[in-house]
Amino acid sequence: MSAQPGARERLAVALRERTPVWLQTRCGLEPRALAALTVVLVVAAALAGGYFWTGRPEPVRAPELIRAAVPAVPAATPAARTGPLPGAAPGPAATGGPKVIVDVGGKVRRPGVLTLPAGSRVVDALRAAGGVKPGADLTGLNRARVLFDGEQVLVGLPGAPVGAPGGASGAGAGSGAGGGGPGVPLSLNTATVEQLDTLPGVGPVLARHIVDHRTERGGFRSVGELREVNGIGERRFADLRPLVRP
Repeated sequence: MSAQPGARERLAVALRERTPVWLQTRCGLEPRALAALTVVLVVAAALAGGYFWTGRPEPVRAPELIRAAVPAVPAATPAARTGPLPGAAPGPAATGGPKVIVDVGGKVRRPGVLTLPAGSRVVDALRAAGGVKPGADLTGLNRARVLFDGEQVLVGLPGAPVGAPGGASGAGAGSGAGGGGPGVPLSLNTATVEQLDTLPGVGPVLARHIVDHRTERGGFRSVGELREVNGIGERRFADLRPLVRP
């Protein structure tokens, strides 16, 4: 009694029956070789199918637009549209950085020693002092002049000594805005070209240089800065030093 054929033999026979005759005659392969070739082809076809499946184009969703939230700008109040009140003190934003300390007196609402940001002008000092009282005479007071540290600003005091300690510069002073009366030093920060021209050894050209230097540097903080003016040497400075003040 012959033994039943095994599973391997049955698979070989099945593959051989399903393989075209022309392929069997051309290749001349044995059943085992033919079965191995068939397995290789099936595995290669499976790998190729998986490769093309993973590389297929897929629909991509467009990214959503994200817009940054714009903070709402509060409506400007009437006070913000019209600016600070005349008597309002400088706000916190104006208090940072270098400072100058000035003494404001005379016909102002809140006289006293004030601390202002460096580069402030006389009009800023008047505003910080509460504003000028009604009827005060501002003739001769240069409200656009830059303040310097330790300065005194007097407003509307008739007969006030312009050469007072601390460098007072006020309206209605007896000797004019720049001083220069008998025995009174001339203020380098308030004197005009004509007043500077009266100093010994100072002509119109040098007086103009002093005023230009004052404008460029924001005023004289000491008499020693007069030596930085073009045309003033050591000898001329020695002659002018007792006759002028900041």
